[in-house]
Amino acid sequence: MNPILNQNLFLVKEHVGMFKAANNYDIYNPENNELIMNCREKNLGFFTKVLRFTDFKRATPFNIEIATPAGEKIINIKRGVAIFRSTVEVFDEKEHLIGTFKQKLLSIGGKFEILDKNKKPVCTLQGKWTGWDFKFTKDTKMLGQVNKKWAGIGKEFFTSADNYVLQIENSVAQDDSVRQLILAAVMCIDMVLKE
Repeated sequence: MNPILNQNLFLVKEHVGMFKAANNYDIYNPENNELIMNCREKNLGFFTKVLRFTDFKRATPFNIEIATPAGEKIINIKRGVAIFRSTVEVFDEKEHLIGTFKQKLLSIGGKFEILDKNKKPVCTLQGKWTGWDFKFTKDTKMLGQVNKKWAGIGKEFFTSADNYVLQIENSVAQDDSVRQLILAAVMCIDMVLKE
């Protein structure tokens, strides 16, 4: 696992464009604004591009790569066509399956069950329908959260509509694959639940 995933705070900035079909993000260390990872959706097929501009956008497949600025792959996230609910697969830098996300049907605000490679529950991602506030929990213990604001360096920092902050709790061990799954899930919030 890449050591960059051992930090606990990430600022995710979406690339904004009028007619963009691909989902692309840059990931920064919010404490010093250093670009530490990028998230790119490459090689979109023609029909996928066309469907991204319709009401079927949330059902289209995706293949997203998270890498360092130098191009070293960290995580790969894949989903086929989603009819009723999404099942997303997450792979490490060597294309070994780390785990999956299964979208819960009929959940208010959006919910994913995050499973390890053996399909055992790791945690749950639950959101509020009123806005951009998501929590990663296992039983009653919080593992991380994603939202639009961050209290850092003595002042409140509010992100724009296309930016958000991921904070992983100190209780999540370094080099634990849960960190990879949490980061991958954050990339899926926008594409599966919020688009």
